[in-house]
Amino acid sequence: MATTTATLTLTSSDLASDALSLSATKTCYKAGTTIGLDQTTGLAKTYLTAVTNIDIFVPVPGATMDGKNGKVYIANLSTEDTEFVQISIGDKLIGRLYAQDFMWIPWNQEAQHLSDIELAPSVATGMWVEFMHIHEGMVYPTAADS
Repeated sequence: MATTTATLTLTSSDLASDALSLSATKTCYKAGTTIGLDQTTGLAKTYLTAVTNIDIFVPVPGATMDGKNGKVYIANLSTEDTEFVQISIGDKLIGRLYAQDFMWIPWNQEAQHLSDIELAPSVATGMWVEFMHIHEGMVYPTAADS
């Protein structure tokens, strides 16, 4: 059985009136179980050279993750402070990842492409981005459904 554990640690000596030290750890399980997530797209690293949106997890038509658990990791590997990657899901802007920023979110892919995750770099001069989807599997349409 696969085991995936996510850990986030936040520290700051001057963000609040007192020093901040916060840590959260979570083992990623299949929906409603204590069985670990066991499937992934693999870690992809790509060099983007246009400012247009790209769909990073292209679904099989009709496939869904209804009732299943999944997590997405996206990181902007740029070292230029002004460079960012704009993240959207469907037609909704989520935000920007600036140089060395990353995100970790729950995500379930829908069949209608309403939940597609898209990236749009701020520069066309090229920047590295990496991403991965860790999940418990897809529900694929049968041949009779096509």
